[in-house]
Amino acid sequence: MAKQDRAIRTRRTILTAAASVFEEHGYQAATISEILSTAGVTKGALYFHFNSKEELAFGVLDAQHIQFSIPSRPCKLQELVDTAMLHAYRLQTDPMVRASVRLAMDQTATGLDRTGPFLRWSEITHDLLKQAQAQGELLPQVVPTKSSDVFVGSFAGVQSMSQVLSGYQDLTDRVSEMLRHLLPSLAQPSVIASLRLSASQGAKVFEEVQDLMEEQKAPVAVD
Repeated sequence: MAKQDRAIRTRRTILTAAASVFEEHGYQAATISEILSTAGVTKGALYFHFNSKEELAFGVLDAQHIQFSIPSRPCKLQELVDTAMLHAYRLQTDPMVRASVRLAMDQTATGLDRTGPFLRWSEITHDLLKQAQAQGELLPQVVPTKSSDVFVGSFAGVQSMSQVLSGYQDLTDRVSEMLRHLLPSLAQPSVIASLRLSASQGAKVFEEVQDLMEEQKAPVAVD
């Protein structure tokens, strides 16, 4: 078990270093040697976990979707709002997520398949919109397949603008405003009135998810 824990820690160290280098330099300019230097591990240790810079990049790209899942909400549009606001909060606070998004948006990353995060976010959004539609939360003209791509594309544009203008400091405010502008074209007015759309919602959801994760780790008492 100790050996396995050490391997997990080493892998995490390498990914964290790769994220730092990718975020600072972008995919093309990043080098294995700089990642090794930042991680403080041997070349053998790195190649034990990752075969190439491309595999390292995929590991960082996956960071957007690891560990944090929103608990199911009775209102599926609230679940979509919470998903978007949590992602915005994590972009502000988690260097790994910032590096993941930097890679996904890096148009100079020749040869790197960056479609994964966009497709996963579109799938998540589409599924929630379909569930919301089945519960009568959406306007009758909404087509979830099309609306999910518009939603994800809007978020991508807003986060990119926030990164340039404020280093993500105003991102939760911008995403909150994005939601206030988009939702009237998707949701029944009665549903919009019930949604929690404040810029602080992401931090609240983050704390909720953290508490749930801690509860799951807690040992079960035995009589």
